[in-house]
Amino acid sequence: MHAEDLPSEAIGEDELHRPQPADEPITTVQSDDLFRVMRHTIDRLERDDTARGDLKILSRTLRELRYAFKVFRPYRRRRKVTIFGSARTQPDHPDYQTAVELAQRMASHGWMVITGAGGGIMEAGHKGAGREASMGLNIMLPFEQGANPFIDGDPKLVTMKYFFTRKLMFVKECSGVVCCAGGFGTLDEALETLTLMQTGKQTMMPLVLLDHPGGSYWSDLGVFFEKQLLKGGMISPEDVNLYKITNDVDVAIEEILRFYRCYHSMRYVKDRLVLRLKDKLSGEKMEELQTKFADILVSGKFEQTGALPEEEGEPELADMPRLVFRFNRRALSRLRMLIDTVNAP
Repeated sequence: MHAEDLPSEAIGEDELHRPQPADEPITTVQSDDLFRVMRHTIDRLERDDTARGDLKILSRTLRELRYAFKVFRPYRRRRKVTIFGSARTQPDHPDYQTAVELAQRMASHGWMVITGAGGGIMEAGHKGAGREASMGLNIMLPFEQGANPFIDGDPKLVTMKYFFTRKLMFVKECSGVVCCAGGFGTLDEALETLTLMQTGKQTMMPLVLLDHPGGSYWSDLGVFFEKQLLKGGMISPEDVNLYKITNDVDVAIEEILRFYRCYHSMRYVKDRLVLRLKDKLSGEKMEELQTKFADILVSGKFEQTGALPEEEGEPELADMPRLVFRFNRRALSRLRMLIDTVNAP
């Protein structure tokens, strides 16, 4: 499906200008300087007499990411949701059925679904989305796992050796994350996503912790967060805004789509954070932001502008209004609250 055939809620940003990591400012699209740095690094590895085992890790990492970038590139502007969950969940389990419904309905909104391409919840995600809307990031393990039949053999399937390259692609390429119940790996993925957003290393996006109706997997974890992390002073009260716990697929989908109701994307331009918006904010809304969120500003105030000159490389977003401000780059949870306020009617 081409971008022009997608609903607007499923269209993201120009992949050539997507900041990675999220706190990097806009720079030139030309990359000759980076190629020179990488070649220089390889020369230094050779001069350092780097151990062969270390070189194998670096070589494999570079090859895996290069191929993954190539596979994902044609679909970069299409929004995607990454679904995590247990590989052991059986098709008759309500978690499996919940994941199928979620993926099916997200695909109906034009979104693609990324999973780990194995069985269980991963299979459910691809079953619900269908092959055309599915992308897979499989992992090579000595005892598992083959790709599930809904993605096996598809050119949008990437098989990777290292968990860290796979995890990077899961989060880098999506516009939202949904975690169903799972084991150590699922908890790792959920908490890493939270950590990346809390520290500003991942562009802000919706994170939903989804149980089947009547399930308590994530609500139990939420109790632990409150009792141990929040009351122990290890997280801030605002950090609970970085995730949504629910047993309802309707609530999960609303959480994801509402995040992009007015907000579209963000960029740092020198010392300013620029939020691209689908609609201009009213005077009342701007006054609300000035009052409620002055604490996240280094200086100045929130301003509504057109596209900045430094954003000229993304002409398809040129007509969008901008919310521009000097963000302190620390209050990431408050930034999420600001985006929610922008999206509110």
